[in-house]
Amino acid sequence: MAVTRSDIENALARLTLPDGGTLASRDMLRALSIDGGAVRFVIEAPSPEAARQMEPLRQAAEAAVKALPGVESVSVALTAHGPAEKTPPPSLKVGGHPKPQEQPMKPSGVKRILAVGSGKGGVGKSTVSSNLAVALAKQGRKVGLLDADIYGPSQPRMMGASGRPASPDGKIIEPLHAHGVTLMSIGFMLEEGKAVVWRGPMLMGALQQMLGQVNWGELDVLIVDLPPGTGDVQLTLCTKAELTGAIVVSTPQDVALLDARKALDMFKTLKTPVLGLIENMSFFTCPDCGSQHEIFGSGGVASEAETLGLPLLGALPIDLETRLAGDGGTPIAAGDGPMAQAYGRIAEGLVKGGMA
Repeated sequence: MAVTRSDIENALARLTLPDGGTLASRDMLRALSIDGGAVRFVIEAPSPEAARQMEPLRQAAEAAVKALPGVESVSVALTAHGPAEKTPPPSLKVGGHPKPQEQPMKPSGVKRILAVGSGKGGVGKSTVSSNLAVALAKQGRKVGLLDADIYGPSQPRMMGASGRPASPDGKIIEPLHAHGVTLMSIGFMLEEGKAVVWRGPMLMGALQQMLGQVNWGELDVLIVDLPPGTGDVQLTLCTKAELTGAIVVSTPQDVALLDARKALDMFKTLKTPVLGLIENMSFFTCPDCGSQHEIFGSGGVASEAETLGLPLLGALPIDLETRLAGDGGTPIAAGDGPMAQAYGRIAEGLVKGGMA
């Protein structure tokens, strides 16, 4: 059973600081990340003097988390606020008007950029993006995941990652990592529940920053989880970045396909190759009787792919465990069950086709 952020926080809540309170209540827990069975976090003391007295607490925190089922290794660092600096640390501002660029952008070290889009919301595009990223990482690829859904970023929750990315110079952004995937999302830069109230130019500037200023490192593929629709983010990515291609996700019903066709037409208009379609929520298998129910219709995406001469990359069922895994911060593709195998087949097809 995979450990979750909630499991770790509950274990740490049982530890009391020497002067009262817990790590969470005193806001000392930093940079918690879960990568399979490996857990890492930082305890930040209010002063160097306090840190020197907290080594037993660090050891106790490490032991408490290591005792949790599913945890294979734990790394706990102890740090402290230093004395006030004469000059403030560099400040990183995300958003603002985009900067002029002479040619399409492609981050250094990134071989391919793969956009995952949909015509409408609610079809599971972000779920597909996170699981596809993890499945590709399990295939041995070096994978990045950029959450470009700036108004509704969900990848921090789905990937179980938290903490503000560091910026050593106020320009370069150090991404986070989870489940073998390098991550960046506007959700890491904002308080949880804080709305992004930006006009189009600020969206475009933020996307340009998250592509060009993030230290992505060496990647075989960078997956970009697009927002639904055909708006500013899609236009910016397709015209300002060097895309390998796009994947369109849809459910089988006619209403979703109407909007999926608009997304396909957008990519065609912007001269972005569509690598294939994925049908999500294809059917539901009753856990009691085993019968199969096609809640949203049957074969709509497959028929559309055939009409357009595009490959159907996969058909994924409605699955409760997939939803629970996403909410818990460990994508279903990180496991070994039937859904993990389904995503693995899609990832294998992309790798064999030279698309990832």
